[in-house]
Amino acid sequence: MTLYPTPESVPRARRWFRRFIERHDPVCCVDDCLVMLSELVTNAVAYGESEDEWRVRVDWWRIGDALCVNVHNPGTPAHVHMRLPSDEDTHGRGLQLVDVLADDWSVGPSPYGGTVVTFVLHKAWAE
Repeated sequence: MTLYPTPESVPRARRWFRRFIERHDPVCCVDDCLVMLSELVTNAVAYGESEDEWRVRVDWWRIGDALCVNVHNPGTPAHVHMRLPSDEDTHGRGLQLVDVLADDWSVGPSPYGGTVVTFVLHKAWAE
């Protein structure tokens, strides 16, 4: 899925993901996936950087019983890091949520340029 870098893209990504993933009957918690996807798309929209017009790209695939989800944006991979917000901060917990909910996650250069953040859920499908 390709999204405009606007706040409206976050609920659009959730609707798209739910529609496509549920027909594949995962045993993982789809709501947890939606939380992680929302956080990563929000970060991509908020922190993606480009002098040119750009989009956020979301893709997912299955490897055996694992679910892998990528969120791409034109930002720099080195700028993606987990923050330690104070109790008063109202933002900055997105990657902490991904860290808790995902079995694995990573940040690196996107093959499309910019950054890709990936989360993985092992045993997302019964084998």
